Amino acid sequence: MSARPALPGQRHGGRVLLLADADEQVAHELAEHLAGHQVKVVFCSDGAEALLQVGLQNPDAVLVSAKLPLVPGARVVEVLRRRCTTPVIIGVGPEDAEDAVEALTAGASACVARPYRPYEVLKLLGVTGPVGYEVDRTVSAGVYSINPGTFEARIAGRLVQLPLREFKLLHLLVANAEKVVTRDQISAELWGGTAPKSNTIAVHIRRLRDRIGDDPHDPSVILTVRNVGYRFVPGSSGPSVG
Repeated sequence: MSARPALPGQRHGGRVLLLADADEQVAHELAEHLAGHQVKVVFCSDGAEALLQVGLQNPDAVLVSAKLPLVPGARVVEVLRRRCTTPVIIGVGPEDAEDAVEALTAGASACVARPYRPYEVLKLLGVTGPVGYEVDRTVSAGVYSINPGTFEARIAGRLVQLPLREFKLLHLLVANAEKVVTRDQISAELWGGTAPKSNTIAVHIRRLRDRIGDDPHDPSVILTVRNVGYRFVPGSSGPSVG
């Protein structure tokens, strides 16, 4: 088996994080979040592959899920501690308390909650001053409140579930409320400056409007500025979210 290359949307250069996790979707989501922070994620789907690739990739840090096929996370930590000094972080879910203790005893540098909160991972990697966000700083406009540290978007206190890119898009709009956010700004924030397909931004805007209850056909919150971009007008009450 061989490690898969950096996941879609990532820049090269910067730090390298080797991520061992059986869930590729989890890896994709974390990789997309870290893409704007010059952190390259190399994905392995099991513990045996992780042990092989640490020597080949020479990562700055290793993040392993407590539950891994073939070789469990704690065993990966134990073997790596005998081979190298690379920091090893163990990802633990709600049912993984015993695995966490075992991994820490084996020499894990730290534990981090799984599903991963990207900014917790960035802190453990020693990455500060992330592009586009301030770690754990909530931005607010009207009834809208966005916390990138906890990945929470709220409207009038009510939590709204958003996919990654729509969350980042809403964060950008709220942080620049009442100002025009250009398509180039959106492209830089959501795709790292790589231009998406011609209608991709419009599709994400339409989906975001729908998710926050802003009528896509007659929007009152996310307004289109023709040939330029979009303007976020939060108002005092916000739309009704279903």
